[in-house]
Amino acid sequence: MAETLVKKIISSRTGKEVRTGEIVIMPVDRAFCQDGTGPLSIDGINKLGIGLKNPVNCYFFIDHAVPPPRAELANAHKKIRDFASSSKANCIMRGVCHQIMVEDFSSPYEVIVGADSHTPTSGALGAFAAGFGSTDVAAAMLSGSVWLKVPESLGIEIKGELNKGVAAKDVIIDIIGKIGADGATYKVMEFFGEGLKNLPMDGRFTISNMTIEAGAKTGIFPADEIVREYLKSRGREGDFRELPASVASAYENMISEDMRKIVPMVSCPHQVDNVSPASELGDVKVDVVLIGTCTNGRFSDYEAAYEILKKAKSLKTTLIIAPASNTVLKRLAESEMFRKFVDLGASIIPPGCGPCCGVHAGILADGATALSTANRNFKGRMGNPESFVYLASPMTAAATAVTGRISDPREFL
Repeated sequence: MAETLVKKIISSRTGKEVRTGEIVIMPVDRAFCQDGTGPLSIDGINKLGIGLKNPVNCYFFIDHAVPPPRAELANAHKKIRDFASSSKANCIMRGVCHQIMVEDFSSPYEVIVGADSHTPTSGALGAFAAGFGSTDVAAAMLSGSVWLKVPESLGIEIKGELNKGVAAKDVIIDIIGKIGADGATYKVMEFFGEGLKNLPMDGRFTISNMTIEAGAKTGIFPADEIVREYLKSRGREGDFRELPASVASAYENMISEDMRKIVPMVSCPHQVDNVSPASELGDVKVDVVLIGTCTNGRFSDYEAAYEILKKAKSLKTTLIIAPASNTVLKRLAESEMFRKFVDLGASIIPPGCGPCCGVHAGILADGATALSTANRNFKGRMGNPESFVYLASPMTAAATAVTGRISDPREFL
């Protein structure tokens, strides 16, 4: 029987064939925390007092509150910087942890543990990348390994290609709507099929990022030529190692997703699996639009939004632009898109998580409605439990900013 991607990776890292449900201890290639979880991990590390196993592959990101809006957060940042310096680990302040990992570090076949639930973003590069608790990540940094029950896999066959006005974000929202918020609990969502050739790297990042919203342990794409070209573009072609796609026979359970049938989709409050086509929502007034975060804050996302916004003379919502990294911000700042966003009155904030997790730079008012390209819309997610958050693609977000109501972007293209 053909092997699943997760078994290929775990077997490669443990040096033996593994079976579903088996408890294994795996070497960890990279471990990271962010400023919300890092202080807890540091406390655990200091309590044991044995030092980091491999500090060069330990990363402490400051990304959730940049720059810090309150003294206690500034103190947390100082704690992280001081610890990283004394332990010779990496302290990184140039964007959201998940984006920086895929830009500069994550590679095929690696085992990556992160104290953040959207760590599966790196699975788009053919890595096993999963979120763990702060104490587990501390243990991984100290020991260089992590224990794990080998997960079952859910195969997702991707067919066809996207129509105009439809994005990878619509694909993953549609999938989550079909299987539910617990449809892949402690499973690996693995992607295969002829349609993968039509999914560029940025789209794969978006999909892997949101697999956790279906309860998955992680999401993994094969490491193919698209991955090779991405790593080459980042000056890391030497990190490439082919991870061939699995086939339908590798999976006891699988679903098919024909991208030709997908339309612009929206996740409605207050659950990601509460989905609807944008065109069927009726008259939903929106106050704030957020385009960015680790889910859709890449340069190609802004290019997609710009195709709609470039024709606009004004906006009917507040627009927040939140690039995923300094690399994205630099490219954006050098483009005509940046000038247009500024001319439209958009707030362009430093790369980071900010409004997505409700820490700062975009907290919603009581009764306000936001449409965001982020990954979660739980009650209070953007900082106010009396608000309402919808999730959609950058194109749907741009169309909504123009009209002031949730809108199907195909009407603008």
